[in-house]
Amino acid sequence: MAAVRLLRTWSRNAGQLICVRYFQICSNVHVLKPNYVCFFGYPLFKYSHPHLFLKTTAALRGQVVQFKLSDIGEGIREVTVKEWYVKEGDTVSQFDSICEVQSDKASVTITSRYDGVIKKLYYNLDDIAYVGKPLVDIETEALKDSEEDVVETPAVSHDEHTHQEIKGRKTLATPAVRRLAMENNIKLSEVVGSGKDGRILKEDILNYLEKQTGAILPPSPKAEIMPPPPKPKDMTIPIPVSKPPVFTGKDKTEPIKGFQKAMVKTMSAALKIPHFGYCDEVDLTELVKLREELKPIAFARGIKLSFMPFFLKAASLGLLQFPILNASVDENCQNITYKASHNIGIAMDTEQGLIVPNVKNVQICSIFEIATELNRLQKLGSLGQLSTTDLTGGTFTLSNIGSIGGTYAKPVILPPEVAIGAIGSIKAIPRFNQKGEVYKAHVMNVSWSADHRVIDGATMSRFSNLWKSYLENPAFMLLDLK
Repeated sequence: MAAVRLLRTWSRNAGQLICVRYFQICSNVHVLKPNYVCFFGYPLFKYSHPHLFLKTTAALRGQVVQFKLSDIGEGIREVTVKEWYVKEGDTVSQFDSICEVQSDKASVTITSRYDGVIKKLYYNLDDIAYVGKPLVDIETEALKDSEEDVVETPAVSHDEHTHQEIKGRKTLATPAVRRLAMENNIKLSEVVGSGKDGRILKEDILNYLEKQTGAILPPSPKAEIMPPPPKPKDMTIPIPVSKPPVFTGKDKTEPIKGFQKAMVKTMSAALKIPHFGYCDEVDLTELVKLREELKPIAFARGIKLSFMPFFLKAASLGLLQFPILNASVDENCQNITYKASHNIGIAMDTEQGLIVPNVKNVQICSIFEIATELNRLQKLGSLGQLSTTDLTGGTFTLSNIGSIGGTYAKPVILPPEVAIGAIGSIKAIPRFNQKGEVYKAHVMNVSWSADHRVIDGATMSRFSNLWKSYLENPAFMLLDLK
């Protein structure tokens, strides 16, 4: 009895002590399969079936866990590390941002599954990280259960990450805001966001920091413009001795990655398609007047109304009459699939390169609904935060090259689509009306490309004429709107 009391007292001081009657050792992990398990000082428990336990002695002291990059999906095997939100020595909690990576399809934010301290970063910025390889080492606190060491953290896509729940509430913030919070050791869960849907803005971080420390971050100093000293009238200007310029620059070679890598793959496949080209000009004089009337109404609804919603809706009405242009073909061009949805892609020029998000189901959307979706895609595209859903599933594409400049283009089809259009800039030029009078006309050129294996020139021409009629006479669209 004295020995039993001594062991009970020692078990309370030493923590968990497990007595196992029977166990089996596997090759990779120590697995205990007890029939009877007892804890000193507690009743005896009997289990009807074996239970798996992992050794926790090292975990109680703090264990270094290799945090590996999990499968992101879409067949992606490698990504580029775009930004680190932590550094070696930082303390992280579950769901805290670790880093942002970019595949050839979208940006993805990786979050922590453990509470602990960052011990090692395996990659520098712009390095290539591979699925299944370690990203960081985390020295964890005492793990709550035995399976912590063998379960990997799933990757969270960017659009999912911005709606993560942390301690019962959602936090929304851009990578720049998260970085500002990290640099000032501020937990986002403690900051109240003032943006839309509770989004945490840069001003919220600065206000929180001011309340905590009573200090306001100083503004960046501005350089004062000093006027040049007066030039004396009698000063003689020396004649400079001309020397041949010495250029010390060196060539730089870097790997193709990110969206550029995806463009290489897509365009290489596109060049196998026999392209058929067709060009025409469109008189947008009436549409320009209509848009000027609708802009104040759209602005009152919080929408920036451009010409693109009209272009997309007119294209969708044309696709209803010529469904073969809203189709796709297989790799060997043996089968053609007519798409029910009009997911019209919009080519965008961003800092990351050319991307083509698409507006879903244009055939059932109003002009204002299309404009709202375009505003959302343009905002996310400028921030590099478009999701995989936004970038996939397109059935037809329009490229607004005229927003940059130019009149004509030769657009390249995006496989497996079969047609694409490039829109030039709108120019005010003189034109004659039916009475022979000169008037100011707003004219735009359009260039179409079609897969000549399945689309003939007459079909492309008839579609272009119908699309053109909707834009030159916007009232005609009312007859076919549903």
